[in-house]
Amino acid sequence: MTEKQLINPKGSEHTYQSMQFSQAIKYKNTIWVSGQVGVDKKFKVGQGIEEQSQMAFQNLENVLKEAGSRLEDIVELVTYHTSMKEIGGFSKVKTKFIPENYPAWTAVGVTELVLPDLLVEIRATAIIG
Repeated sequence: MTEKQLINPKGSEHTYQSMQFSQAIKYKNTIWVSGQVGVDKKFKVGQGIEEQSQMAFQNLENVLKEAGSRLEDIVELVTYHTSMKEIGGFSKVKTKFIPENYPAWTAVGVTELVLPDLLVEIRATAIIG
């Protein structure tokens, strides 16, 4: 029987310990990725929706790679936005990272995210193979 595997790429140990969650969980050929946000390795928040989206997708890509997957394997995206007026900027960046074979996508407007300056958070489910 295959057991679930915690996915925590190098550099995310502090998040795992302090916030008490894994970046992703892998079970058999499915990966559930926790919300990824627009911060760099030093937790500096990106400026504006496009930079934050770029950083969030890069973080998502890194977690998927650690789990043995890639952006092309995403079957569902759920994104959380503090302003739905900025969805165009987010979509522009999303298309750079996922240019075809689009996954299912739900965009949700929220009043705030975990850090005050965050504008977007991306959660994903991917299938390997």
